[in-house]
Amino acid sequence: MMTIKKPVFSRIPLHCLPLLLLLSTTPLLANQSGDPDLLQRYLKQCPVADGFDFPVGKPNAKKYYNAQKFGRNFHLGDDWNGIGGGNTDLGDPVYAIANGIVVSARIEPFKWGKVIRIIHNIGTKSKPRYVESVYAHLQHFKTKEGAKVRRGQLIGTIGTANGAYKAHLHLEIRSRINMPIGTGYSKITTGYLDPTRFIRENRPKHRRRKVRRSRK
Repeated sequence: MMTIKKPVFSRIPLHCLPLLLLLSTTPLLANQSGDPDLLQRYLKQCPVADGFDFPVGKPNAKKYYNAQKFGRNFHLGDDWNGIGGGNTDLGDPVYAIANGIVVSARIEPFKWGKVIRIIHNIGTKSKPRYVESVYAHLQHFKTKEGAKVRRGQLIGTIGTANGAYKAHLHLEIRSRINMPIGTGYSKITTGYLDPTRFIRENRPKHRRRKVRRSRK
């Protein structure tokens, strides 16, 4: 079983905090490109989501468990572990939770490791509404920035952030897109959604029908 992580600030030397604060409060695309219209171009290309599935053990997180839920220890996401514990899930596939466009696939500092960020349109083409999913501590990338992805498409593999943790996937869903990467923990949850709750409330229509039938 994964050891519960302490907030990032408790593990960073004091002399590094100014740099951490700068990096963690820089908007996603601000330091990647000199093109101020890049985000708007991505949003125009973003496909409409037809529902959400879980990022591991697709579509229902089979053989995985949520080791650290949203809100626990001020956690801003969910930590998904294989039921075997330890590093038994190292290298397991990670899937896009919904149709969307990859706005970042890069190594982030301070034990984030390899991180993929995807924007999803939960509205319509004419009246878009966006959320963003964040997949952290990956071992390998299986997609790249600018790529359109489908729900259930392989985008990466579970990692350890270069040995910083036991293997697991840190998943966030954000109601505010293009926020700074942050620290993964905070008492302030503005802009963050409970991932498991959001996914359960926004399953694809055919999965919702199956759930209704099973309850009869």
